[in-house]
Amino acid sequence: MPKSSDILDRVLVMEMVRVTEAAAVSAANLIGRGDEKAADAAAVEAMRAALNKLDICGTVVIGEGERDEAPMLFIGEKVGCGGEGEAPAIDIALDPLEGTTITAKAGPNALAVLAIAEKGNLLNAPDVYMDKLAVGPGYSDNIIDLDKTVLENVSAVAKEKGVAPADIIVCVLDRPRHEKIISELRQIGCGIMLIPDGDVAGVIATTDEETTVDMYMGSGGAPEGVLAAAALRCVGGQFKGRLLFRNDDERQRAYKWGIEDLDKIYDLKELATGDVIFAATGVTDGSLLEGVKKLRGGKMTTESVVMRASSGTVRWVKSEQQLN
Repeated sequence: MPKSSDILDRVLVMEMVRVTEAAAVSAANLIGRGDEKAADAAAVEAMRAALNKLDICGTVVIGEGERDEAPMLFIGEKVGCGGEGEAPAIDIALDPLEGTTITAKAGPNALAVLAIAEKGNLLNAPDVYMDKLAVGPGYSDNIIDLDKTVLENVSAVAKEKGVAPADIIVCVLDRPRHEKIISELRQIGCGIMLIPDGDVAGVIATTDEETTVDMYMGSGGAPEGVLAAAALRCVGGQFKGRLLFRNDDERQRAYKWGIEDLDKIYDLKELATGDVIFAATGVTDGSLLEGVKKLRGGKMTTESVVMRASSGTVRWVKSEQQLN
């Protein structure tokens, strides 16, 4: 039986970048056009076509929804041109366009995102909400806890960082459901980076000192939580996630995908374990990556990042190519 690293070695790291590049370039054609569905569809179609050129036997475990909701890249869909038993079997978490509204409005931080791992190593999360809490690398294990208050979590991070709680900067999605969190952070005196969308980029921002973001708090899509956890597995940091259910239909969906403990708090390695490769390409400019740029003379540039957990390697890839 080949080792996990051997399996992923057969999938070139740079091939993952080509997949996210394809999705980002297609979505970029619709930046600022006000059509979220068209932008998402373009990214989905391009990513699917790129994946199907790879010599893999891939299964989408985080995708655009379940089969009856998504015509392409649905949960459980098989991708790749490799035969079963011959090509490496991998699980794939993806979001061809993380930030559909952002793209439609030409806002910041829209990404094409992809993570792969050996079969069974990515949580098959249902398409529900997830309560999320993240912090960058360099802190004691379990310094953050979803069962603790906002003040307790901020104070714990501040103490280890050697600053006052008011000096901590927290990234939060700008949503009405986060009014309580925002109010409590204001009472502490924290700096708050409110983002309109794109919580994968928001979580990853905690790992880069240049963003000045120390923590991420709030609820968002569970699929995006798994993708963010995959990125943190590669570069360090801590992540806690708990699935949130609004009705019985969502609870039944969780049972369908093998989740029995509906109140479980997932740690980073429970969401994405073993060797993981994470890739992202910017669609619009953001704190993590530059967006797709169309230049004179029929040229175009893209910026991507690709990370690997087993080696801790982070590669920044700037590409220039002809539009055709």
